Amino acid sequence: MAEYKGIHGTKVQDYTTDPDNPITGQVWYNETANTIRVEAQTTAGAWATGGNLNTGRSALGGAGTQTAAIAAGGFTPVSPYNQSVTELYNGSSWTEVADLAQARRSLAAAGTSTAAIFFAGIRPGDTVLGNTESWNGSAWTEVNNLNTARRGCGGNGTQTAALAEGGNTYPGGNIANVESWNGSSWTEITDTNSAKNDTAAAGTQTSALVFGGSSPQALTESWNGSAWTEVNDLNTARSALGGVGTDNTSVLGFGGYTYPGFTANTEEWNGSSWTEVNNLGTARYALAGAGTPSSALAFGGGNTGPTRLAATEEWTGAGAPVIKTITTD
Repeated sequence: MAEYKGIHGTKVQDYTTDPDNPITGQVWYNETANTIRVEAQTTAGAWATGGNLNTGRSALGGAGTQTAAIAAGGFTPVSPYNQSVTELYNGSSWTEVADLAQARRSLAAAGTSTAAIFFAGIRPGDTVLGNTESWNGSAWTEVNNLNTARRGCGGNGTQTAALAEGGNTYPGGNIANVESWNGSSWTEITDTNSAKNDTAAAGTQTSALVFGGSSPQALTESWNGSAWTEVNDLNTARSALGGVGTDNTSVLGFGGYTYPGFTANTEEWNGSSWTEVNNLGTARYALAGAGTPSSALAFGGGNTGPTRLAATEEWTGAGAPVIKTITTD
């Protein structure tokens, strides 16, 4: 039988704490914990508790990464109802920063915690908005509006290359209209195949996925930079869900409203089909997300009655490194 040293080129070492950068398969003895440990990989993705938002709210916008996210706008059940509050996440806690110029709910977002755009929504008085605001890491600047004002649209991409998909032109109906942002103005481009509202979107300006929406629906559409194609449906039809993704082949969708209730279901898209994975810890709808399918963030939302959530959850996807204790009992 081969020895550990023969396989890894080193003996099992003693540490007072776990090593800083262990490699997959490395085994060591933690003197403080009096345990043998190994650097392994997760076999299934899972959600874990993160730091709460300072202001619990639903219908907010979010962008960024798991360790550097931005949340802005939203709705609370007490005055002033429609919010302008902006918060930044550092991987463990949220900090309030400069407010949006326009308080609103049901808005969309794209970009990072230091370079983002937030757009669309509905303001006090129930007027739908085309307003777009650009974030530089410390302040908001009003820039050019969408051509079609709307609420509940999808949003994805970067501060200088984003998409706005669908939405509702209240008191009008759901629309299929899509607009592309080039850093200074919006241009109408190819419509989605189906009108949608309270939808989720993820990916880039040239490789995106739009999924779910009000009815609720399970429809999914893929964008290749020039055309939308209907692809396989979500397993659970829902609206007002969260979503993150790198492109139209790698997306995570979570939470949402499933008439007459709401869900914690999380699904992963691999470019051809959706697979159900581990649920959120707290079922919710009208939440926001940030990050990637392997390292995501879910925050805010609503669930029972008038409750608006401050809870944040962090997703670690399958294959991520994890330290495990070896037991011999």
